Amino acid sequence: MDFATFKQEVHRSFGLYLDGYKEPQLKRRIDSLMSLLQVPDYGAYLRLLSQDSQQWQRFIDKITINVSEFFRNPEIFARLEKEILPQLLDRFSNLKVWSAACADGPEPYSVAILLTEMAPGGRHQIEATDIDPGALAAARRGVYSSRALQAVSRARLERFFRQEGDHYCIQERIKGLVNFRQHDLLKDPYGSNYHLILCRNVVIYFTTATQNELYQRFYRALSPGGVLFIGATESLFHYRELGFIKVAPWFYRRPEGA
Repeated sequence: MDFATFKQEVHRSFGLYLDGYKEPQLKRRIDSLMSLLQVPDYGAYLRLLSQDSQQWQRFIDKITINVSEFFRNPEIFARLEKEILPQLLDRFSNLKVWSAACADGPEPYSVAILLTEMAPGGRHQIEATDIDPGALAAARRGVYSSRALQAVSRARLERFFRQEGDHYCIQERIKGLVNFRQHDLLKDPYGSNYHLILCRNVVIYFTTATQNELYQRFYRALSPGGVLFIGATESLFHYRELGFIKVAPWFYRRPEGA
């Protein structure tokens, strides 16, 4: 079985679409797993994935990047706090937010903290999605190491977290603001009328064609006047062709009336 057939069989058997990923990176990660497991070929590896749920989870963990932290890139999150969110709150009052590919939850919880501070009386909706059920389970638990909290101020740490040994638990009132669900960016339908979509440091793992398709889908999912927030490692070079207005580095608005 060659790699192309392996990808097709993973899609047929598990519903996971791999063709949108950059193939050299994807193949390197899968080959390294097979080498560690001493699996001789793709056919044998597919059989193993079909028979062993733990190995399937390990496979998902390897091909998806579940590294996240609160207020990742603090200087960029400061712009979200000081500029973007105030503008959105002035325009929409109650915000509908989508954190796409949220990993184990620090990003949507960071937004929930900001909205609790800035507009505590608002009836905001925060959706957070990821392809990995293991990451979503960790997000729902809301327990984090100090490493994930490096950019959290002492005041916020004391106000929104409870320390238990070497870990910190997000408060229930913040957890209650975020709705987590499983979602595959490459094949599942997108919602609509979002005022803010965060998809950061994920699109870089996909092919250029897939990136453009995703950005088009994000554009359609935004409410007119809504903002897409991308990662510090990413660039949206053709934003004008996609219909966006660049309002700041890493922030792109769907125009009013569009």
